[in-house]
Amino acid sequence: MKLKRKLILLLFLACLLPVCVDLLPAHTSFYDHYIFYPFQTLRILLWGWLPLSIGDVLYVLGGFMLLITIIHWIRFALKFSTYKWQLAASVLNTINTVLFVYCLFIVGWGANYAKAQLRDFWGLKTTLPEDRAERRKTDSLALIAFNQFLVDKLNSCAPGYRNLSFAEINARSKAYYRTLTDSKVRMHGLDVKRSLFGYFMERVAIDGYYNPFTGEGQVNSNVPGFMMPFTVCHEMAHQAGIAAEGDANLMAYALGTATNDSTFNYSAYLNIWLYANARLYRRDSTSAKKLEAQLNKLTTAHIDTLEQLSKKYNNEVSVYSSELYDGYLKMQNQKEGIKSYGNVASGAWQLELQRKNGKMGVISVP
Repeated sequence: MKLKRKLILLLFLACLLPVCVDLLPAHTSFYDHYIFYPFQTLRILLWGWLPLSIGDVLYVLGGFMLLITIIHWIRFALKFSTYKWQLAASVLNTINTVLFVYCLFIVGWGANYAKAQLRDFWGLKTTLPEDRAERRKTDSLALIAFNQFLVDKLNSCAPGYRNLSFAEINARSKAYYRTLTDSKVRMHGLDVKRSLFGYFMERVAIDGYYNPFTGEGQVNSNVPGFMMPFTVCHEMAHQAGIAAEGDANLMAYALGTATNDSTFNYSAYLNIWLYANARLYRRDSTSAKKLEAQLNKLTTAHIDTLEQLSKKYNNEVSVYSSELYDGYLKMQNQKEGIKSYGNVASGAWQLELQRKNGKMGVISVP
Protein backbone atom coordinates (compact mmCIF):
# COMPACT_ATOMS: atom_id res chain seq x y z
CA MET A 1 0.00 0.00 0.00
CA LYS A 2 2.86 2.37 0.80
CA LEU A 3 4.42 1.61 -2.57
CA LYS A 4 1.14 2.42 -4.29
CA ARG A 5 0.87 5.78 -2.50
CA LYS A 6 4.44 6.66 -3.47
CA LEU A 7 3.71 5.77 -7.09
CA ILE A 8 0.61 7.98 -7.08
CA LEU A 9 2.64 10.86 -5.59
CA LEU A 10 5.28 10.36 -8.26
CA LEU A 11 2.72 10.55 -11.04
CA PHE A 12 1.13 13.64 -9.46
CA LEU A 13 4.42 15.53 -9.18
CA ALA A 14 5.51 14.44 -12.64
CA CYS A 15 2.28 15.87 -14.10
CA LEU A 16 2.33 19.02 -11.96
CA LEU A 17 5.84 20.21 -12.84
CA PRO A 18 5.37 20.61 -16.65
CA VAL A 19 2.11 22.50 -16.07
CA CYS A 20 3.77 24.90 -13.62
CA VAL A 21 6.76 25.49 -15.93
CA ASP A 22 4.47 26.21 -18.90
CA LEU A 23 2.49 28.78 -16.87
CA LEU A 24 5.53 30.68 -15.56
CA PRO A 25 6.32 33.06 -18.48
CA ALA A 26 2.85 34.62 -18.37
CA HIS A 27 2.77 34.98 -14.58
CA THR A 28 6.23 36.21 -13.59
CA SER A 29 4.84 39.51 -12.30
CA PHE A 30 2.45 37.70 -9.95
CA TYR A 31 5.25 35.38 -8.86
CA ASP A 32 7.61 38.28 -8.15
CA HIS A 33 5.26 40.40 -6.07
CA TYR A 34 3.36 37.73 -4.15
CA ILE A 35 5.84 34.87 -3.82
CA PHE A 36 9.51 35.62 -4.53
CA TYR A 37 9.96 39.14 -3.10
CA PRO A 38 8.31 38.43 0.28
CA PHE A 39 9.90 34.99 0.52
CA GLN A 40 13.39 36.32 -0.27
CA THR A 41 13.05 39.11 2.29
CA LEU A 42 11.76 36.69 4.93
CA ARG A 43 14.65 34.27 4.40
CA ILE A 44 17.33 36.94 4.79
CA LEU A 45 15.60 38.35 7.86
CA LEU A 46 15.49 34.87 9.40
CA TRP A 47 19.11 33.81 8.92
CA GLY A 48 20.91 36.55 7.06
CA TRP A 49 22.39 37.75 10.36
CA LEU A 50 24.09 34.40 10.97
CA PRO A 51 27.75 34.29 9.89
CA LEU A 52 27.31 30.60 9.05
CA SER A 53 25.78 29.68 5.69
CA ILE A 54 22.61 27.68 6.32
CA GLY A 55 22.54 26.72 2.64
CA ASP A 56 25.99 25.15 2.85
CA VAL A 57 24.88 23.11 5.88
CA LEU A 58 21.77 21.91 4.01
CA TYR A 59 23.91 20.77 1.08
CA VAL A 60 26.20 18.83 3.42
CA LEU A 61 23.19 17.12 5.02
CA GLY A 62 21.72 16.41 1.58
CA GLY A 63 24.98 14.85 0.44
CA PHE A 64 25.10 12.70 3.57
CA MET A 65 21.51 11.49 3.03
CA LEU A 66 22.30 10.66 -0.60
CA LEU A 67 25.30 8.62 0.48
CA ILE A 68 23.19 6.68 3.00
CA THR A 69 20.54 6.04 0.32
CA ILE A 70 23.12 4.67 -2.12
CA ILE A 71 24.50 2.35 0.58
CA HIS A 72 20.97 1.04 1.19
CA TRP A 73 20.48 0.47 -2.53
CA ILE A 74 23.67 -1.54 -2.74
CA ARG A 75 22.57 -3.69 0.23
CA PHE A 76 19.12 -4.23 -1.30
CA ALA A 77 20.62 -5.09 -4.70
CA LEU A 78 22.98 -7.68 -3.20
CA LYS A 79 19.97 -9.49 -1.71
CA PHE A 80 17.51 -8.56 -4.44
CA SER A 81 15.10 -11.47 -3.98
CA THR A 82 14.65 -10.57 -0.32
CA TYR A 83 14.60 -6.77 -0.57
CA LYS A 84 13.20 -6.13 -4.07
CA TRP A 85 10.11 -4.33 -2.76
CA GLN A 86 12.17 -2.28 -0.31
CA LEU A 87 14.46 -1.29 -3.19
CA ALA A 88 11.50 -0.30 -5.38
CA ALA A 89 10.00 1.75 -2.55
CA SER A 90 13.33 3.45 -1.85
CA VAL A 91 13.83 4.35 -5.53
CA LEU A 92 10.31 5.77 -5.78
CA ASN A 93 10.78 7.68 -2.55
CA THR A 94 14.06 9.17 -3.86
CA ILE A 95 12.45 10.22 -7.15
CA ASN A 96 9.58 11.83 -5.26
CA THR A 97 12.05 13.65 -3.02
CA VAL A 98 13.95 14.96 -6.05
CA LEU A 99 10.74 16.16 -7.71
CA PHE A 100 9.57 17.80 -4.47
CA VAL A 101 12.92 19.57 -4.05
CA TYR A 102 12.68 20.75 -7.66
CA CYS A 103 9.22 22.17 -6.89
CA LEU A 104 10.76 24.06 -3.95
CA PHE A 105 13.49 25.29 -6.29
CA ILE A 106 10.91 26.66 -8.75
CA VAL A 107 8.85 28.33 -6.01
CA GLY A 108 11.85 29.66 -4.08
CA TRP A 109 13.69 31.18 -7.03
CA GLY A 110 13.79 29.09 -10.22
CA ALA A 111 10.71 30.76 -11.72
CA ASN A 112 12.88 33.84 -12.29
CA TYR A 113 14.42 32.02 -15.27
CA ALA A 114 11.15 32.65 -17.11
CA LYS A 115 11.75 36.42 -17.15
CA ALA A 116 12.76 38.31 -20.28
CA GLN A 117 16.45 39.10 -20.75
CA LEU A 118 17.75 42.13 -18.86
CA ARG A 119 18.93 43.67 -22.14
CA ASP A 120 15.37 43.65 -23.44
CA PHE A 121 14.01 44.97 -20.13
CA TRP A 122 16.43 47.91 -20.31
CA GLY A 123 15.85 48.47 -24.03
CA LEU A 124 19.46 47.73 -24.99
CA LYS A 125 18.81 46.84 -28.59
CA THR A 126 21.40 46.71 -31.35
CA THR A 127 20.57 47.30 -35.01
CA LEU A 128 22.96 45.32 -37.21
CA PRO A 129 23.18 45.04 -41.02
CA GLU A 130 21.36 42.11 -42.60
CA ASP A 131 24.42 41.07 -44.60
CA ARG A 132 26.41 38.54 -42.57
CA ALA A 133 29.84 39.92 -43.47
CA GLU A 134 28.80 43.50 -42.73
CA ARG A 135 27.17 42.42 -39.49
CA ARG A 136 30.36 40.69 -38.35
CA LYS A 137 32.43 43.74 -39.31
CA THR A 138 30.12 46.11 -37.43
CA ASP A 139 30.14 43.83 -34.38
CA SER A 140 33.95 43.62 -34.44
CA LEU A 141 34.33 47.40 -34.62
CA ALA A 142 31.97 47.77 -31.66
CA LEU A 143 33.98 45.19 -29.74
CA ILE A 144 37.22 47.07 -30.40
CA ALA A 145 35.59 50.36 -29.32
CA PHE A 146 34.32 48.77 -26.11
CA ASN A 147 37.70 47.24 -25.32
CA GLN A 148 39.33 50.65 -25.77
CA PHE A 149 36.69 52.18 -23.51
CA LEU A 150 37.36 49.56 -20.81
CA VAL A 151 41.13 49.99 -21.02
CA ASP A 152 40.78 53.75 -20.60
CA LYS A 153 38.44 53.29 -17.64
CA LEU A 154 40.77 50.80 -15.95
CA ASN A 155 43.70 53.16 -16.36
CA SER A 156 41.74 56.03 -14.82
CA CYS A 157 40.32 53.93 -11.92
CA ALA A 158 43.50 52.07 -10.99
CA PRO A 159 45.06 54.89 -8.90
CA GLY A 160 41.95 54.99 -6.68
CA TYR A 161 41.64 51.23 -6.22
CA ARG A 162 41.86 49.96 -2.63
CA ASN A 163 41.79 46.37 -1.42
CA LEU A 164 38.72 46.18 0.86
CA SER A 165 37.72 43.58 3.45
CA PHE A 166 34.89 41.20 2.65
CA ALA A 167 32.66 42.81 5.30
CA GLU A 168 33.21 46.25 3.77
CA ILE A 169 32.49 45.01 0.25
CA ASN A 170 29.28 43.34 1.44
CA ALA A 171 28.14 46.49 3.28
CA ARG A 172 28.90 48.79 0.34
CA SER A 173 27.19 46.45 -2.14
CA LYS A 174 23.98 46.47 -0.09
CA ALA A 175 24.15 50.26 0.22
CA TYR A 176 24.58 50.70 -3.53
CA TYR A 177 21.64 48.40 -4.28
CA ARG A 178 19.52 50.49 -1.88
CA THR A 179 20.44 53.88 -3.31
CA LEU A 180 21.03 53.14 -7.00
CA THR A 181 18.35 50.54 -7.85
CA ASP A 182 14.62 50.05 -7.43
CA SER A 183 14.93 46.40 -6.38
CA LYS A 184 11.96 45.31 -4.27
CA VAL A 185 14.29 43.43 -1.89
CA ARG A 186 16.95 46.14 -1.60
CA MET A 187 16.11 47.01 2.01
CA HIS A 188 16.18 43.60 3.70
CA GLY A 189 16.62 40.86 1.09
CA LEU A 190 20.31 41.21 0.21
CA ASP A 191 23.29 39.78 2.04
CA VAL A 192 26.23 37.62 0.97
CA LYS A 193 28.28 35.25 3.11
CA ARG A 194 31.57 33.43 2.88
CA SER A 195 30.95 29.85 1.80
CA LEU A 196 32.11 26.91 3.90
CA PHE A 197 33.20 25.31 0.63
CA GLY A 198 35.73 28.01 -0.33
CA TYR A 199 38.62 25.52 -0.53
CA PHE A 200 36.70 23.29 -2.96
CA MET A 201 35.13 26.16 -4.90
CA GLU A 202 38.57 27.55 -5.65
CA ARG A 203 39.65 24.21 -7.09
CA VAL A 204 36.68 23.94 -9.43
CA ALA A 205 36.84 27.61 -10.52
CA ILE A 206 33.63 28.80 -8.79
CA ASP A 207 33.61 32.35 -7.43
CA GLY A 208 30.21 32.21 -5.79
CA TYR A 209 26.70 30.79 -5.91
CA TYR A 210 23.15 31.58 -4.86
CA ASN A 211 21.22 29.07 -2.76
CA PRO A 212 17.63 28.98 -4.08
CA PHE A 213 16.34 27.25 -0.93
CA THR A 214 17.69 29.59 1.75
CA GLY A 215 17.98 32.76 -0.35
CA GLU A 216 21.63 33.18 0.68
CA GLY A 217 24.42 34.33 -1.59
CA GLN A 218 27.73 32.56 -0.99
CA VAL A 219 31.14 33.58 -2.28
CA ASN A 220 34.49 31.86 -2.36
CA SER A 221 36.52 33.75 0.24
CA ASN A 222 39.68 32.99 -1.75
CA VAL A 223 38.57 35.10 -4.71
CA PRO A 224 41.17 37.85 -5.28
CA GLY A 225 40.19 41.16 -3.68
CA PHE A 226 40.02 43.00 -7.00
CA MET A 227 37.39 40.51 -8.26
CA MET A 228 35.31 40.43 -5.07
CA PRO A 229 33.13 43.59 -5.47
CA PHE A 230 31.86 42.38 -8.84
CA THR A 231 31.32 38.83 -7.50
CA VAL A 232 29.30 40.07 -4.52
CA CYS A 233 27.16 42.36 -6.72
CA HIS A 234 26.61 39.40 -9.08
CA GLU A 235 25.31 37.15 -6.27
CA MET A 236 23.11 39.96 -4.96
CA ALA A 237 21.63 40.27 -8.45
CA HIS A 238 20.46 36.67 -8.06
CA GLN A 239 18.99 37.57 -4.66
CA ALA A 240 17.16 40.44 -6.35
CA GLY A 241 15.45 37.97 -8.70
CA ILE A 242 17.78 38.00 -11.71
CA ALA A 243 18.35 34.34 -12.56
CA ALA A 244 20.28 34.24 -15.86
CA GLU A 245 24.05 34.38 -15.35
CA GLY A 246 24.67 36.82 -18.20
CA ASP A 247 21.99 39.12 -16.77
CA ALA A 248 23.52 38.92 -13.28
CA ASN A 249 26.86 39.92 -14.81
CA LEU A 250 25.22 42.83 -16.61
CA MET A 251 23.52 43.95 -13.40
CA ALA A 252 26.79 43.76 -11.46
CA TYR A 253 28.49 45.82 -14.17
CA ALA A 254 25.69 48.42 -14.28
CA LEU A 255 25.76 48.84 -10.51
CA GLY A 256 29.52 48.72 -10.06
CA THR A 257 30.09 51.40 -12.69
CA ALA A 258 27.24 53.63 -11.48
CA THR A 259 28.89 54.30 -8.11
CA ASN A 260 31.43 56.97 -7.18
CA ASP A 261 33.55 54.19 -5.69
CA SER A 262 36.82 53.65 -7.57
CA THR A 263 37.26 50.15 -6.14
CA PHE A 264 33.83 49.00 -7.35
CA ASN A 265 34.34 50.80 -10.68
CA TYR A 266 37.68 49.08 -11.16
CA SER A 267 36.35 45.60 -10.30
CA ALA A 268 33.39 45.97 -12.68
CA TYR A 269 35.49 47.24 -15.58
CA LEU A 270 38.13 44.54 -15.06
CA ASN A 271 35.63 41.69 -14.91
CA ILE A 272 33.90 42.75 -18.10
CA TRP A 273 37.22 43.50 -19.80
CA LEU A 274 38.17 39.84 -19.25
CA TYR A 275 35.11 38.76 -21.26
CA ALA A 276 35.41 41.47 -23.90
CA ASN A 277 39.13 40.95 -24.41
CA ALA A 278 38.72 37.18 -24.73
CA ARG A 279 36.01 37.66 -27.35
CA LEU A 280 38.08 40.20 -29.27
CA TYR A 281 41.15 37.94 -29.10
CA ARG A 282 39.22 35.16 -30.87
CA ARG A 283 38.29 37.56 -33.67
CA ASP A 284 41.29 39.86 -33.90
CA SER A 285 44.23 38.80 -31.75
CA THR A 286 46.42 41.65 -33.02
CA SER A 287 43.98 44.35 -31.88
CA ALA A 288 43.42 42.56 -28.57
CA LYS A 289 47.16 42.45 -27.83
CA LYS A 290 47.64 46.11 -28.76
CA LEU A 291 44.85 47.20 -26.44
CA GLU A 292 46.06 44.99 -23.59
CA ALA A 293 49.51 46.55 -23.91
CA GLN A 294 47.98 49.92 -22.98
CA LEU A 295 46.90 48.70 -19.53
CA ASN A 296 48.46 50.15 -16.38
CA LYS A 297 50.88 48.16 -14.21
CA LEU A 298 48.33 47.38 -11.47
CA THR A 299 45.85 45.83 -13.89
CA THR A 300 48.63 43.90 -15.63
CA ALA A 301 49.67 42.50 -12.25
CA HIS A 302 46.07 41.52 -11.46
CA ILE A 303 45.75 39.76 -14.82
CA ASP A 304 48.96 37.85 -14.08
CA THR A 305 47.45 36.76 -10.74
CA LEU A 306 44.36 35.42 -12.48
CA GLU A 307 46.46 33.57 -15.06
CA GLN A 308 48.50 31.91 -12.31
CA LEU A 309 45.34 30.82 -10.51
CA SER A 310 43.92 29.46 -13.76
CA LYS A 311 47.05 27.38 -14.36
CA LYS A 312 47.08 26.16 -10.77
CA TYR A 313 43.51 24.87 -10.79
CA ASN A 314 43.10 23.91 -14.44
CA ASN A 315 42.27 20.24 -13.86
CA GLU A 316 39.77 17.57 -14.88
CA VAL A 317 37.54 18.33 -11.89
CA SER A 318 37.12 21.97 -12.92
CA VAL A 319 36.39 20.91 -16.51
CA TYR A 320 33.78 18.40 -15.34
CA SER A 321 32.13 20.91 -12.99
CA SER A 322 31.94 23.43 -15.85
CA GLU A 323 30.29 20.86 -18.13
CA LEU A 324 27.84 19.93 -15.39
CA TYR A 325 26.91 23.58 -14.77
CA ASP A 326 26.64 24.14 -18.52
CA GLY A 327 24.05 21.36 -18.64
CA TYR A 328 22.15 22.85 -15.70
CA LEU A 329 21.95 26.28 -17.37
CA LYS A 330 20.68 24.73 -20.60
CA MET A 331 17.99 22.91 -18.62
CA GLN A 332 16.85 26.34 -17.37
CA ASN A 333 16.33 27.63 -20.93
CA GLN A 334 19.76 29.32 -21.05
CA LYS A 335 20.44 28.00 -24.55
CA GLU A 336 24.09 29.05 -24.63
CA GLY A 337 24.80 27.49 -21.25
CA ILE A 338 27.99 28.63 -19.58
CA LYS A 339 28.81 30.80 -22.61
CA SER A 340 26.02 33.14 -21.46
CA TYR A 341 28.47 34.59 -18.90
CA GLY A 342 30.54 36.11 -21.71
CA ASN A 343 27.59 37.56 -23.62
CA VAL A 344 27.59 40.45 -21.17
CA ALA A 345 30.14 42.32 -23.32
CA SER A 346 27.68 43.45 -26.01
CA GLY A 347 25.01 44.33 -23.44
CA ALA A 348 27.47 46.34 -21.35
CA TRP A 349 28.58 48.32 -24.41
CA GLN A 350 24.99 49.12 -25.31
CA LEU A 351 24.48 50.23 -21.72
CA GLU A 352 27.40 52.64 -22.02
CA LEU A 353 26.04 54.03 -25.28
CA GLN A 354 22.69 54.55 -23.57
CA ARG A 355 24.41 56.33 -20.69
CA LYS A 356 26.24 58.52 -23.17
CA ASN A 357 22.85 59.63 -24.49
CA GLY A 358 21.74 60.43 -20.93
CA LYS A 359 19.02 57.78 -20.80
CA MET A 360 19.98 56.00 -17.57
CA GLY A 361 18.67 56.99 -14.17
CA VAL A 362 17.87 54.67 -11.27
CA ILE A 363 18.78 51.13 -12.26
CA SER A 364 15.56 49.21 -12.74
CA VAL A 365 15.47 45.57 -11.60
CA PRO A 366 12.84 43.29 -13.18
